[in-house]
Amino acid sequence: MSSVAALLVAAMLAQGLIALVLLWVLGAIRVPMVTSGKMQVTKIALSREPWPEHEKKIANAFDNQFQLPLLFYVACGLALYFGAGWIEVVLAWLFVLSRIVHAVIFATHNRVYRRFFAYTFGYGVLCLFWLDLIVRLVLIATGSR
Repeated sequence: MSSVAALLVAAMLAQGLIALVLLWVLGAIRVPMVTSGKMQVTKIALSREPWPEHEKKIANAFDNQFQLPLLFYVACGLALYFGAGWIEVVLAWLFVLSRIVHAVIFATHNRVYRRFFAYTFGYGVLCLFWLDLIVRLVLIATGSR
């Protein structure tokens, strides 16, 4: 595996780590509340409404790791298949950094405009990543590359 491919895989692992850390934090909040009796299982079995605000922030940040990041993983897989270059590595790490910022904002003060900026920045980077892959595919298909 080339160093470029390794850096792209590292970005994928870092993105996965964001979800795993958020899930761990979510468990650290939920489990003590349930085991202490502060939160009844029957109240949370089908609804998130009974949970306190700080739990909802983490839960929403966690859920958000399965939206745009899904397209990120597909893009990384395609980049690896095509032969990853430095452009894909830079775009991948910019996306991951935007997701870290987004998750931190979501899980802490949750200022919507800042969160939206982080989300939109990551979305834009991901669009560039996909555009890069489309151009590479067209070049491959036409024999220009």
